[in-house]
Amino acid sequence: MNDLLTTPILNGKSLADLLTLEFLISILGNVVSAIVILLVGFIIAGWVGRRIENVGQKNIHLDETLFGFLGNIIRYVIIGFAFLFVLNTFGVQTTSVVAVIGAAGLAIGLALQGTLSNVAAGVMIVFFRPIKLGDFVDIAGTMGTVKAINLNFIELASIGNVQIIVPNSEVWGNTITNYSVYPQRRAEWTIGVSYGADLDLAHSTIIDTIMADPRSLAEPEPFIQVTNMNASSVDFLVRVWCDRAAYFQYQADMTRAVKVALDKAGVEIPFPTRTLVMQNAEIAS
Repeated sequence: MNDLLTTPILNGKSLADLLTLEFLISILGNVVSAIVILLVGFIIAGWVGRRIENVGQKNIHLDETLFGFLGNIIRYVIIGFAFLFVLNTFGVQTTSVVAVIGAAGLAIGLALQGTLSNVAAGVMIVFFRPIKLGDFVDIAGTMGTVKAINLNFIELASIGNVQIIVPNSEVWGNTITNYSVYPQRRAEWTIGVSYGADLDLAHSTIIDTIMADPRSLAEPEPFIQVTNMNASSVDFLVRVWCDRAAYFQYQADMTRAVKVALDKAGVEIPFPTRTLVMQNAEIAS
């Protein structure tokens, strides 16, 4: 047998030399094929991912964050298939590899339950979109403008421009108050006048002052009524609609304007008072 392997067969080369050469050529071919497959896979993954992301960026009616997430998912899926093709090229049974990956994924999932809960919540946020970039929100008492939506956390900028990081599990598992969804908001004031004030004069002064501001909307119709009689005041409840962007400044401006207008009209705005009645007690001798 050894003599057969060392006996010259072709151009002075033995069978062992030919087998070794064939093996090296086969390995080299597999390596080249693997490199080509990986290169093609990365190119296709990058191209498809960018195309999907561009769809969200070019269309203002679509959520850019959602398409960015979908682009990343599809990119990784294509790269994963490319690696499976490479393994198959080298004769590796991909079925067993997938099973190993599944078992490893289960072990990692159990070890990273907290992190994966944030990822799962991030997927729900991205798909159902209860909040979007630029929205002004209140999440479980944390208020700010949404600056970034990631798979692990939401980044907010507070009113004082301080960065706030909120884990996605706390976002999805709590009440979300989104102040940016509807184009109009209703401002509300409770304004008290004294019991001796002319209620009709107070009524007209309050509503005329507020509706004279160009930010006040006539539709929906404004509301003003006496709703409460406190210990020292008669309270008017006033509700007027305005554009969402003007809400905070508008509400503050109207509070000041109504105070000035009531003073000019001679309508007293009371403050809590207390009357003490003193009785002289006779001291028994």
